[in-house]
Amino acid sequence: MAGARTLRIGVAGLGRAFTLMLPTFLADSRVRLVAACDPIASARARFESDFGMPAYTTVETLCADPAVDLVYVATPHQFHAAHVGVAAAFGKHAMVEKPMALSLDECTAMIDATRKAGVHLIVGHSHSFNTPVRRTRELIDSGAYGAVKMITALNFTDFLYRPRRPEELVTDAGGGVIHSQATHQIDVVRLLGGGLVQSVRAHTGAWDPQRPTEGAYSALLGFEGGAFASATYSGYGHFDSDEFMGYVGEMGQAKNPADHGAARKRLATAASAAEEAALKAARNYGGALYQAPSAPAVPLAHQHFGPLIVGCEKADLRPVADGIHVYADGERSFLPLPPPPVPRQEVIDELIATVVDGRPASHSGEWARATTAVCLAVLESARNGRECRPAHQVGHNPA
Repeated sequence: MAGARTLRIGVAGLGRAFTLMLPTFLADSRVRLVAACDPIASARARFESDFGMPAYTTVETLCADPAVDLVYVATPHQFHAAHVGVAAAFGKHAMVEKPMALSLDECTAMIDATRKAGVHLIVGHSHSFNTPVRRTRELIDSGAYGAVKMITALNFTDFLYRPRRPEELVTDAGGGVIHSQATHQIDVVRLLGGGLVQSVRAHTGAWDPQRPTEGAYSALLGFEGGAFASATYSGYGHFDSDEFMGYVGEMGQAKNPADHGAARKRLATAASAAEEAALKAARNYGGALYQAPSAPAVPLAHQHFGPLIVGCEKADLRPVADGIHVYADGERSFLPLPPPPVPRQEVIDELIATVVDGRPASHSGEWARATTAVCLAVLESARNGRECRPAHQVGHNPA
């Protein structure tokens, strides 16, 4: 289907996830946007104006378009499984946003549907695509620093106070930080720890009755082989851990410390759930407050998901937005990484390697199902006060 090395992409859902991937789609010549679908008329009109390509009202009509090679499923979390199933039924490859799905049964159905149809399934973007994380894994695989023994990951953001639709504040509908943010952090930790999580012990916090879902968690993960990881996240909009990253934000952009509290201030302008949802819609693609990405969209540095330290037998490795710090037995060094020429270029690298070149996907359905299993174990452990053993774990395979 794909000609030369160009993948023709149809986008299912023109919301926040799409706007974050749009600079990548615009800047990487290996992909081309050829169609979209969205229930919001203003988003469809904007897409047709920007790209001169059709925008449909349903995923079914998008997937029926013969110009589409691959469907980027960026619809709300609770629709991922169904929409990947539709793409597979039409013989389209699928890249689905994180989280893969809300249950392990849904994840398995997605894997089975794409395998039966003979099409590829890739899950992402997640921050385990980030070059500093992947290069850290390469350092581990080199054997120069010995085995991984301990991983420390933390992130403090304003996630819970960004404008939300009502269901984004309901855990069972995919809301809260476990489904949306732990997916990133657990994926990173699993990649660095080897993938095979054997045990999860966790606590979660839901401390604002106006935002009645998990806004924070701390989890201790035990890996096959004896390594362990602590993963902590807070989305309550107080401390910003990008302070520890030199005020480089998650997307690799420079941040101004004077902007502290901006999310809460913006949210205070919405007097009801309907007004909050409208505020989110206004900032999305096609909305009245939407700002198109500048071109060329070259970030200050690589994307990241907060401070991260990997403790190995012979060194501690600390990936940051512009490189990797190595703290060895008798010396300290820094391995610089130049800014990416295209943001999230790593995602397109994997799409091309998998769909065009036929190589196994690193972020396959099986890999993402294992991450989902750990995230669900975080919720279960916090509810039950017990250690959980997540199912469907798969190991990291060096490229």
